[in-house]
Amino acid sequence: MTAPIPRFTGDASPYGGGDPYADYRTADLPFTHLADLADRRLGGSVIAANDEFFAERENLLRPEAPHFDPEDFGHKGKVMDGWETRRRRGASAEQPHPADDDHDWALIRLGAPGVIHGIVVDTAHFRGNYPQSVSVEATSVEGSPSPEELLADEVEWTELVPRTPVGGHAANGFPVAVARRFTHLRLKQHPDGGIARLRVYGEVAPDPGWLTALGTFDLAALENGGAAEDASDRFYSPPANTIQPGRSRKMDEGWETRRRRDQGHDWVRYRLTEQARIRAVEIDTGCYKGNAPGWAALYVLDATSGADPADHSAPGWTELLPRTRLQPDTIHRFRLADAPPATHVRIDIFPDGGVARLRLHGTLTEAGASRLHGTLGGGGGSRLAARHTELNGR
Repeated sequence: MTAPIPRFTGDASPYGGGDPYADYRTADLPFTHLADLADRRLGGSVIAANDEFFAERENLLRPEAPHFDPEDFGHKGKVMDGWETRRRRGASAEQPHPADDDHDWALIRLGAPGVIHGIVVDTAHFRGNYPQSVSVEATSVEGSPSPEELLADEVEWTELVPRTPVGGHAANGFPVAVARRFTHLRLKQHPDGGIARLRVYGEVAPDPGWLTALGTFDLAALENGGAAEDASDRFYSPPANTIQPGRSRKMDEGWETRRRRDQGHDWVRYRLTEQARIRAVEIDTGCYKGNAPGWAALYVLDATSGADPADHSAPGWTELLPRTRLQPDTIHRFRLADAPPATHVRIDIFPDGGVARLRLHGTLTEAGASRLHGTLGGGGGSRLAARHTELNGR
């Protein structure tokens, strides 16, 4: 079983100057290494909210940490980097307080539908104006439904986070135990207040029909269900950056290691969407000019054979691209012939440096497509459900 997640409640101290994060309450959470399914870079959006009087709902999904400027005031009051609603009032002078079920809400479209393992409701800088409690529900509605369609009576919502007290100026984390694919969330704050950021950590579950229609696609891309499983070094930036959409615009949007002072090399291991054959490779060193790797090599493994991807010395690893010279700030493209079926890919860089993006274009094998459609392995979503059980320790 995993260790219990710390709970934060109550006000934070008023801001007294200096570093606004000095008294920020946070903890190590077991799911934050996973992809943020609500990431705007994947297409996440806050599509509606019942109130955003003090601060706009769109702030919830901004990728950077919440900013605080103690001297920034506008026509409606203190400018806050988050979603903040007005103060609720009761029905009359005799009943001045909100009713118990009063709440504000926001609808979030996940950028990548998937199985959610954990949620963070971050109240950074909302010290005395955070909600008393929060709750989160989820639904799965295909296509691009409008807010009105999502709020229709026939839409079924599943509770992921029951109404739970939260603390101000804190990263309030919640594990999720529902191993199902979702497309949209409804965040509620009771009865009102401000939330700086919402993070929705999980594993992408792509639409098999869409990928089948595409035929050839990027098998490592986060939005297509790929994942960066492990890496030798995460000193400057995480390896998952290499499978984000689009090109990186600056160095911290890729993966960069510290400078090696030994005779080793660095690497990242990826899990593909499913078993597939890779047809073409792109290694992009964009924005890495004095710190690009000198060389790179690629290896593939088919884990359906029973080989352990975490064992890099396993005999199942096969060279896909021999050690090849890389140039700074360049997209390198390689066409492949007769690549073997693979579920995992490892890039080795020599000796260290930064890779902005790795693209592995290819097609699913018949078995891989079948598993993705859920006709093998015990039903649809079985792989993600099993992974959910593994991560939650039950």
